[in-house]
Amino acid sequence: MKNLLVICALLLGANAFAQNNYFFPAGTTFDPAIPTPEQFLGYPVGDWHTRHDRIVSYFQELARVSPKAHFQIIGYTNERRPQVVLTITSPENYARIETIRQEHLKLSDPAQSVNTASMPVVVTHGYNVHGNEPSSSEAAMLTAYYLIAAQGAEAERTLKDAIIHIDPNYNPDGRDRHSNWANMHKGFPPVADPMDREHNEVWPGGRFNHYWFDLNRDWLPLAHVESRNRVEFFHQWLPNVCTDYHEMGTNATNFFEPTKPYGSENPVVPRPNYDVLNPLFAKYFTKALDEIGSLYFSKEAFDNSYPGYGSTYPDIHGGLGLVFEQASSRGHVQKSSTKEVTFAFTIRNHVRTSIATVKAAVDNREMLLKFQQDYFKTALDEGKKSAVKAYVFGDSKDVSRTKAFADLLVKHRIETHQLSADLSVGSNKYEKGKAFVVATDQKQYRLVRSMFEKVTTFHDSVFYDASTWTMALAYGLPHDALNATVKFSKGERVTSESLVAAPPAVTKSNYAYLIEWNEYQAAQALYELLSKNVFVKTAFKPFAATVNGAKKSFGYGTLVIAVADQHLSADELYNAIKQTSATAGVEVISVATGFSTEGIDLGSNNIRTVPQPKVAMLVGDGVAATDAGAIWFLFDSKLKMPITKVNTSQFNALRLHEYNTLILASGNYTALGESGATKIKTWVQQGGTLILVKNAVSWAINNKVIEEQLRKEEETKNTSRMDYVTAGDYQGSRAIGGSIYKANLDITHPLGFGYTNRELPVWRNTSIFIEPAKSPFNTVIKYTASPLLSGYVHATNLEKIKNSVSLQVSTVGQGRAILFIDDPAFRGYWYGTNKLLFNAVFFGGLMTSGGFGGEEE
Repeated sequence: MKNLLVICALLLGANAFAQNNYFFPAGTTFDPAIPTPEQFLGYPVGDWHTRHDRIVSYFQELARVSPKAHFQIIGYTNERRPQVVLTITSPENYARIETIRQEHLKLSDPAQSVNTASMPVVVTHGYNVHGNEPSSSEAAMLTAYYLIAAQGAEAERTLKDAIIHIDPNYNPDGRDRHSNWANMHKGFPPVADPMDREHNEVWPGGRFNHYWFDLNRDWLPLAHVESRNRVEFFHQWLPNVCTDYHEMGTNATNFFEPTKPYGSENPVVPRPNYDVLNPLFAKYFTKALDEIGSLYFSKEAFDNSYPGYGSTYPDIHGGLGLVFEQASSRGHVQKSSTKEVTFAFTIRNHVRTSIATVKAAVDNREMLLKFQQDYFKTALDEGKKSAVKAYVFGDSKDVSRTKAFADLLVKHRIETHQLSADLSVGSNKYEKGKAFVVATDQKQYRLVRSMFEKVTTFHDSVFYDASTWTMALAYGLPHDALNATVKFSKGERVTSESLVAAPPAVTKSNYAYLIEWNEYQAAQALYELLSKNVFVKTAFKPFAATVNGAKKSFGYGTLVIAVADQHLSADELYNAIKQTSATAGVEVISVATGFSTEGIDLGSNNIRTVPQPKVAMLVGDGVAATDAGAIWFLFDSKLKMPITKVNTSQFNALRLHEYNTLILASGNYTALGESGATKIKTWVQQGGTLILVKNAVSWAINNKVIEEQLRKEEETKNTSRMDYVTAGDYQGSRAIGGSIYKANLDITHPLGFGYTNRELPVWRNTSIFIEPAKSPFNTVIKYTASPLLSGYVHATNLEKIKNSVSLQVSTVGQGRAILFIDDPAFRGYWYGTNKLLFNAVFFGGLMTSGGFGGEEE
């Protein structure tokens, strides 16, 4: 037995040596005391998709056996997988790691004088943000091993001159979903046929996180916990170089930056990033891949404009963000248009560019440090010279949404201050204590621009993703740019902690309680009260009441909780309301009489009982996973409200009569067939509320679930001859890829309850248009005659969008369909239109066909 173990150990060591020769530069010697990934895992890298927990364990082992490696957990995902970082540097550097970190951060402070002569460069390697692009997490293990175990003068110099952070998995939940799929379908021998089940995941696939979100779009919105943890760690170090590793189609090769020039580059980022640093690093990638004969391309594709990618967020912080794309095996081996692509091959290319990135950073250490220092100095200078001296924002009628945006700015280290005196700008009035000021004379000036500026002119007309990301519009908040002529008072700088404030204490009432629906968090309070079997009503008309001896106005949608309506005692109701006020963070107002000083009284038929929502949403094949995920996430995270997710394949078994609301996110529902469409229509006719989003609207119209019409316009065709090579750009320029428009909202309609401004910014990334409703009361949102607020749109499409429908109601028997032409929950951060969806769920069943504001018989 002893001899057998020795033989096994020798064989494993021999295999590990062979793997070293395959993955790493020739001639590298390694410390035998450091276990290779193969030795630790028990199989050659590339033979299996390594689970996240095993990667974490390997990093912990490296930290245990080597003084060059240091392991930490920076947070946890929704599924409670740890997000980890392995920091690699010389033992001497680590002995003073906090001093080095603090000195490095001084590069971002223009007031500080910093000596960079011996300062280490900081590199963060980030891998596997898309869970089913798995080669990079395997590369992360090999890269960590190489940096720790490699011996010789160059290896020692690298760790002396660099602090290297390795985050092996930006998306642990998605990776494990895909890894389990690939491993459970692996054949012996592996099957390379692209049609094999191993290469074709079931819905939603492993690309996304727990809530089916694309985390590579979330560095700016910070909607998800993984991103918030990652960006918090980013700001602890402000790395000089950050990598972002991906995969692409099997028939491709390998991509590294530069990306497509000019049109795909962010205009606020200084040109040396694109003109000097990117080409400089590209020389190292070229050499690394030429050495192993790997094909590659650059300069043709991908996007550097949106600052919410892992490869662009560093650019707007004085670092160099780098995206890498590798042809995928999408499993263990897959046929391509030439030879088979193996998992090990995809891993090797990422290993080589990972090593090359570190070498380039070390070789150009002082240049990178100086670049970052200059970046923040010039940003501050630009801010001081800007004609815009500050931005003010705030909605006094919705403090919770206002604070949510302020908190986003704080998380991005943007200096944000309380407005310390009331301010009027045009028609906007900003109240002290309910509004905030962001001055432009700060080092984060360029990120401030990204948050507030509206851009409508571009170098290019083809975009990889969204063409705009104005977060102030996304939150739907009143905001203004202030020039030197506007005098404003700047109060205390806010923190995430200072933004949290308990609502006023609830005073017990023996008559009724009121909650203003204009507050974003009121929806959470409503669901919590309904789940506690509290009867809640909503006001279809405004009124005024006496509160603390003074007149107070209450708008459409105000929640009314009357003591006389309840099965609970007055004390039990009071306790339930106190608890709800605290958990939802909303003010609850007590009144002692039902007699209003203006408008309807509290016993009016225009104050109607809100039914408890029983919501189902179809998911699965045909449904856009990210769109469905955004809705699921919205109800989970903002309302704490469960919704039932039903596979389209199980729709025939769904007892629809047990639900009062059915949501169809954007998607193709042809799998439901004629019988499915009939089943839905019958249920709606009997009183159900059907919520349709984007492409689901088209499906419902085409399958006669609703009697509305798609708008068909004959577009003048270009009959002139054009070069074949221009086809992609020509067609791409006519796509509505994502831009922001001004629309007019009927705030008296139940779907508009809680809004106080008829003008509403709306996100649009669809080419669906419908004819206006036959009833003049059913078109809830309509675009204005001059709608474009920010982003690119082709002139032809802009004409179509003008005065077109964004949100409409279609009466179907005793029920109704609510048609969201545009996504109200886009990517989890479009706060400004979220309430439309809340209203659809809570108040949809209260809408009557004869005019929604009238009294019920």
